[in-house]
Amino acid sequence: MTPTATYRLQIQPDFPFSAAAEAVPYLAGLGVSHLHLSPVLETVPGSTHGYDVVDPARVREELGGETGLRDLSRTAREHGLGLVLDIVPNHMAAVPRHNRALWEVLREGPLSPYARWFDIDWEAGGGKVLLPVLASRIGDELGAMRVEGDVLHYGEQRFPLRESTAKLPLPELLDAQWYRLGWWRLARTELNYRRFFTISELIGVRVEDPAVFDATHGKIIELVRDGIVDGLRIDHPDGLADPEAYLRRLDEATGGACWTVVEKILTGDERLPAGWPVAGTTGYDALRHIDGLFTDPAGAAELAVQYREFTGLEGDRGGYWEATARRAAYKVVTTELAAETATLTRLADRICAADPALRDHAPWALRAAVRELLVRVPVYRPYRVGGEEALPVEAAAEAKGAFAVAEEASAVDIVRDLALGRLGEGPDHAAFRTRFAQTSSALRAKSVEDTAFYRYAPLISANEVGGDPGRPAVDPEDFHAYCARLARDWPATGTVLSTHDTKRSADVRARIAVLSECPDRWADFLRRITEEAGRLEGGRAPDPHLAWVAWQTAVGFGMPYHERLETALLKAVREAGLHTSWTEPDPAYEQAVRAFVDAGPAGAPLYSVALFDRELDPYVRANVLGAVLVQLTMPGVPDLYQGTERQYLALVDPDNRGPFHHHGPSDEKTAVTRAALRVRRDRPEVFGESGTYTPLTASGPAAGHCVAFCRTDEVVTAVTRLSLRLREAGGWAGTELTLPEGRWTDLLAPEREFGGGPVPVAELFADRPVALLSRTTAREGSAGSE
Repeated sequence: MTPTATYRLQIQPDFPFSAAAEAVPYLAGLGVSHLHLSPVLETVPGSTHGYDVVDPARVREELGGETGLRDLSRTAREHGLGLVLDIVPNHMAAVPRHNRALWEVLREGPLSPYARWFDIDWEAGGGKVLLPVLASRIGDELGAMRVEGDVLHYGEQRFPLRESTAKLPLPELLDAQWYRLGWWRLARTELNYRRFFTISELIGVRVEDPAVFDATHGKIIELVRDGIVDGLRIDHPDGLADPEAYLRRLDEATGGACWTVVEKILTGDERLPAGWPVAGTTGYDALRHIDGLFTDPAGAAELAVQYREFTGLEGDRGGYWEATARRAAYKVVTTELAAETATLTRLADRICAADPALRDHAPWALRAAVRELLVRVPVYRPYRVGGEEALPVEAAAEAKGAFAVAEEASAVDIVRDLALGRLGEGPDHAAFRTRFAQTSSALRAKSVEDTAFYRYAPLISANEVGGDPGRPAVDPEDFHAYCARLARDWPATGTVLSTHDTKRSADVRARIAVLSECPDRWADFLRRITEEAGRLEGGRAPDPHLAWVAWQTAVGFGMPYHERLETALLKAVREAGLHTSWTEPDPAYEQAVRAFVDAGPAGAPLYSVALFDRELDPYVRANVLGAVLVQLTMPGVPDLYQGTERQYLALVDPDNRGPFHHHGPSDEKTAVTRAALRVRRDRPEVFGESGTYTPLTASGPAAGHCVAFCRTDEVVTAVTRLSLRLREAGGWAGTELTLPEGRWTDLLAPEREFGGGPVPVAELFADRPVALLSRTTAREGSAGSE
């Protein structure tokens, strides 16, 4: 059964299945059709997110176990709700004491029946698995190790000992194992297992192996077949060896009756592969289009100019998006992903050495070609074998420009043909193609989402998963074209505004987006607030980029929560990696950040921030309500993140991943959300897979500020965009929206009715900047028409 709307709950020890069951009556009354649960399989104890699975065959006991999950399902069904589960096929936690499969591999080596579960390059590791778990070099850590029975202890960590080695002296014992304990810094260059992005604590799983798929998916499939679960969210399919083959196996295993969406990030005009047996994506592409609709292109461009002037950043120093993203990609591919690049180089070198026509390509040239092509992949990963979309000719030509000698640049052609599957079909060829694609997705995520988004900040509301900070605005025509494609090709895809991974909640982004409509006001505010804070001890930011980001964050957040602001801003500067980082922290710089937050955004100047925010409130209201109504009525299945049916101000995780509280106050946003969800639930034929999408065009001087569409000729959505610009231009002033024939009732104000034909937009939006109209008479020529 395809959901009409889902509601994401972060299930964790502080909010287990029993707590979710208590929230069911409230959520059923809200109007959703399904609960969307974060991962529920057994994890590292205490995990608050669930993506560090250790036993895929068991439902997590800390949450209430399988009994608790089945009880939740029964309670949900009693209230007309189903369940959607988030599942993690790509990786498990690399914590041997909790991960039995990994424990057995470390104990028995490559001959273990579990060895096939993981992508381990035994040859590269000299027959061992590097475990980068030591706080410093091994010679300095020997005193922290001890042996008890057949287990090696290091702090709280435990490792199995190979048979008959427990009584050896410690140095010999360590040398005798199937693993090598190493300094954590070695993960960058010497890691020999596939991991999730750059997180060595999460080891990749080979679900392309049918036996591994069965072992890791048996419990999920059982829950689907037992009717406990109706839908699945697939986490990070880009990390899999063959995403389409995996999805086909999953579809077959679940009997094709499961609504399935994939966390696939689409870049620009990239389309989801048509052959995937899924309902669509989890919705970040919808988020980008909705946010862009409420962003002013001219103002965003002016903010970019102001940002360069304020920060002093120019050209490839970070003043422009493309240059920033490219520099970040080089940084990540040569440091954090150096081990993955080395793996690809070894494979390419082996292929060339075995082929007389390809010999004499030096490893350094192959390594350079791998690096230069990886940073130029314009999407997260290539999918179609032989297709040039992910590695166009222009990218290869540009990559060759990095070589001083043309003959050496021919290595680019070798690597490109290998990556596109055009050069042989041996095991190494297939392995290279797969690893190149997997590394490409990791590079894109780490360099763009987790680095460049924190280095380039003219309008930080645009720096969101799937977003394009270089082109943050989406005009109404492009938005309508996107929705028409969804209605035609992916009518049951997911749509989102806030998730557990968004860097700022939708309400925070909505406030920041208003700055694109008033760049001059922002410049004046930034000048005044910088002077005000600068008069206070510690009130000067350690660098102008941080100041810009911090004050935009304060404007968007609007709440004096010192700890939450400090945590988010410290994460921002560490992710940017310009002055400090997670692995090479600069204590003095970070203390300066704390002092600035304390004296500035979380200190006395917050009063001035509140005054500035108050000026923006009417326009923020239009953005918030408009985005919500568009998401809930456009093509696709909307997913609401916990608590976002009312004002929800949250920053990047962990700020946005706390336990759910459903007793918060209702507000205008809640009323709009409830009305839209209920009409979706009550009229599934209007919004379902057979429904249609028709843009409605306003006429008059302010036509560009009204975005409207009709669903299946029965429900009309109309919203205001760029409301501050609208007010400055004189308001609606004779602008009209032509409604389809018939009589229409505004579900947000049932006492208000409209006839078909031209309606003054000022009248339509007399009470609020949005309208949700439902037909109250049948269309002419249909049964029962007047």
